[in-house]
Amino acid sequence: MTSFRATVQTTDGKRQTILHDAESSAALVEELRAQGLLVLSCKPVKGSGAGNHFHPANLLPMTSLDVELGFRQLASMIRSGVSLLTALQTVQEQSGSPRAMRVWGRVHADVLGGQSLAESLKAQKGKFGEMAHRLIHVGEQSGELELALTRAADQMETRRNLRMLLVNALVYPILAVLMAIGVSVYLVMVVIPKISEFLQAGGSELPPMAQFLITLSDWMTVNYPWILAGIGSAIAFWYLLRIFSTGREAEDAFLLRIPVTGRILRLSGTALFARTMQMLTESGVTLLESLDVASQLLTNRRLSRRIRNAFHAVMRGETLAASLAAAKEFLPMLSRMAAVGETTGALAETFGETARFHEMLLSIAIKRFGIVIEPLMIVITGLIVGFVYIAFFTALFSMAGTN
Repeated sequence: MTSFRATVQTTDGKRQTILHDAESSAALVEELRAQGLLVLSCKPVKGSGAGNHFHPANLLPMTSLDVELGFRQLASMIRSGVSLLTALQTVQEQSGSPRAMRVWGRVHADVLGGQSLAESLKAQKGKFGEMAHRLIHVGEQSGELELALTRAADQMETRRNLRMLLVNALVYPILAVLMAIGVSVYLVMVVIPKISEFLQAGGSELPPMAQFLITLSDWMTVNYPWILAGIGSAIAFWYLLRIFSTGREAEDAFLLRIPVTGRILRLSGTALFARTMQMLTESGVTLLESLDVASQLLTNRRLSRRIRNAFHAVMRGETLAASLAAAKEFLPMLSRMAAVGETTGALAETFGETARFHEMLLSIAIKRFGIVIEPLMIVITGLIVGFVYIAFFTALFSMAGTN
């Protein structure tokens, strides 16, 4: 596929410049003519096509941040009175990623061909997400496209910030545990064998601590292929477990029950669900559609299934609050605020308050987790290294006493 820059004239006499991927210029001209456009020129874009030099940027996928910035740019230009087609062309030309540029180019071409913006975004195979499609569809129907684009960008920013909070909370302890394991393996497999040669050369009986380390080192040295095979089998089993939906849901349910990190995941899921529902219902999306979209946004399968259960319960005529109350994985405040919102007819406002409160709790929980886990990991690593040194020095003192 090669990128082409085509200048076309619409039926009302306006000229537009579009970027579009095609097998050849003739194929693109034929496609544009089929859309009722008069093609004035069609030239390949410099730096595109299979015959050009490889560039690493072409391997980078279109990220959610590219989409978010594109939505904000579109909203700003439409708010300032720029036409949608011109705004899309500007977003396309200003995209920092080659793949994002091509995606926005296809959206521009589809809108130029008569499709709505929501339809054009949905045609891009999940690049923009179901929530953005629903929000923008409602925004186009209500004449509030700029507001819909802003809300879609806000939702993506909220989701990204929540994900970053979780990653920041979990990355450090994971790295610390891996470092502790690495230090332990290095001591047992490299350091202790050298020390044992020196200690055993003395011919005296070693203290229990030193003898334990030497025995452990000898066992790991002999059986390390089986240990590696066991680790590999465990990883393969975990991977196979995640392939099946029941296994993935069981794993996600287990993660939610872990004492500290489980609460963080529950807070994150509750905050994301409440914020999503607030934005969708506030934009005029129906309750059932909002639940459908929210169930697709949550990556935790158990939480997603609870929302699907709520979706079916509401379809049967039950209240949303009752169905959420049955979902014990969410925090209790969610169902109670939903009950207030259903009674007062202010679901968007109550979901917004719920989201703000749980986002605050999530931030506090992550900070506390970081404060506790950092010294804990230092203590664990120190105990491992200290145990080895104490065992070594007690063995030296024992040898010195016998001499």
